[in-house]
Amino acid sequence: MQSSFDRSLAAVLMHEGGYSNHPQDKGGPTNRGITIATFRKWMKRNGTVADLKAISDADVAKIYRRHYWDKVRGDELPSGVDYAVFDYAVNSGPGRAAKHLQEVVGVPQDGIIGPVTIAASGKPGTITALCDRRMRFLRSLAIWDTFGKGWSSRVLGVRQLAHELATEPAHPAEPKTPAERKTVGILTALAVLAIAVGGFIAGLVIDVWNYITSLS
Repeated sequence: MQSSFDRSLAAVLMHEGGYSNHPQDKGGPTNRGITIATFRKWMKRNGTVADLKAISDADVAKIYRRHYWDKVRGDELPSGVDYAVFDYAVNSGPGRAAKHLQEVVGVPQDGIIGPVTIAASGKPGTITALCDRRMRFLRSLAIWDTFGKGWSSRVLGVRQLAHELATEPAHPAEPKTPAERKTVGILTALAVLAIAVGGFIAGLVIDVWNYITSLS
């Protein structure tokens, strides 16, 4: 759902922060979690650091949806799991996030989330198991001593928010287009009319019955 993506993206961007260029970060110049290489690959082939710093909100959302959220089938994963997998994909790549999700839910690890993985992702404990698996991977990295504290804080935040999202009551999707909203309005009006007409007919039948019985 679009609303799930929007909320998940907002949470991811809070962790990613703004522009950075840490000497031990192999991604090099990075803005809002998007590296210069990613920017040049998907937005502007000869993009400069200045271009990366000036990236628009719309382009940020486009990159995250098309190359991370859609890659892990975020719209189809259970609420909460979608965010946990998405954040992992942003941080460590969609392929690794998919494989580790498959590992913790007990399906073949091909790195491609499909119907089998999606169905298995509804198992209780998936969010906790995925975050634990993610932490084991991060601790195995040579740069853990440099980034470990920040990673730990991030995964803790992901774990907490993902569980909150998973326990929220489901809400029906809102109509998206004017045509859809018009259709819903017409159907609602017809339903109200049917109830009104039904009530009128029922009342008429009762009145007739009462009249007949009064004659006997």
